[in-house]
Amino acid sequence: MTHRPDIFAALLGLTRAGSKIGDFWVQDDFCARVKGASDDHPVTYQDPDTKKETTHGTADGLKACLHHCLTYTATQAIVAGAGARALGIKVHPAAAAAALAISFGTHYAADRRVPGKGLLEKIATKTGKGSFYKLADYGINGAFHLDSAWHHGWETLAALVATTKATTR
Repeated sequence: MTHRPDIFAALLGLTRAGSKIGDFWVQDDFCARVKGASDDHPVTYQDPDTKKETTHGTADGLKACLHHCLTYTATQAIVAGAGARALGIKVHPAAAAAALAISFGTHYAADRRVPGKGLLEKIATKTGKGSFYKLADYGINGAFHLDSAWHHGWETLAALVATTKATTR
């Protein structure tokens, strides 16, 4: 199977842009704070407008993470789709769907960060990066950087998948 480097580079850039927009501009404060909640590690959320506090467990954590990953993936689809169209790239629908499924699934797996049980924390601990994962000092947040590297890696694979049968118009 042949992949055109120019199309791959364009789709990778579009995927990364969609990722950043979805993660940092579209994700709401509630999802960002509650997506890792569990019954063992509940999260107390204070509404920034009303100042009302609510406590959330597993069910709300799962819903918040799902909501975030749906809006994140939809944002990627919109940005990558509009960008590809503007650049004259025709992406095969099945390849686009597979790429978005990879992005959605791996994003959910990483963002469901239940303390002590989250996938990234487990991987970091098993690979000797547990201390870095927990680092939140010296202007560095280890969990954020490992999360970002995880997403970059999977989005690169997703962009490669998206180039399957892609052509220019």
